[in-house]
Amino acid sequence: MSVSSKKGGADQDITNVVGRIDIRRANVADAAAIAQLRIDSWRASYRGIMPDTYLDAMKSEESTRLWTRVLSAGSDAACTFVAEIDGELVGFAAGNTLAEAKLAFDAELTALYILPSAQRAGIGRRLLSQVANALTAAGTGNMLVWVLAKNKKAREFFEHLGAALLAEQTFKWDELDLIEVAYGWHEIGSIGNMNTIS
Repeated sequence: MSVSSKKGGADQDITNVVGRIDIRRANVADAAAIAQLRIDSWRASYRGIMPDTYLDAMKSEESTRLWTRVLSAGSDAACTFVAEIDGELVGFAAGNTLAEAKLAFDAELTALYILPSAQRAGIGRRLLSQVANALTAAGTGNMLVWVLAKNKKAREFFEHLGAALLAEQTFKWDELDLIEVAYGWHEIGSIGNMNTIS
């Protein structure tokens, strides 16, 4: 993969990713790469939001075990997609239907992470679209996502794609007191029409 960055209008970063971008369903063999990408993304995105000591102590082994279980489940109620550029994993997204509705929503986007070097190339939008399509096929009509309140970049991404701000709440994550906000799409089909696997 070859990546270069430049400044666009209004000082927006624009990433030029050189190479074929492939989106596919994840499988158990992807668990370790997904786990490491999640940790790398957290460290890049959450510096200044979460303590450095917490981020630096994250272990890929624990996350790999979790993702191995998730990807082994084989449930129609959950889905995970990965993005690759020339065979290198650069992003992933996951979602599931909800046994009990949250904020009157039937499904949740549980993860969407793209390596910083591959952001602003449409990969996040394509991954989100695939999760939306899969959850639509599973019978859901809407979807929500929780985002750390201070994660401005993620909030702008979801707002740009039509998600409505639903709620804000405090929560504990490994003994850390954090604030998160919920965004939602009332019509999941509108997300699924953004793009499909090429």
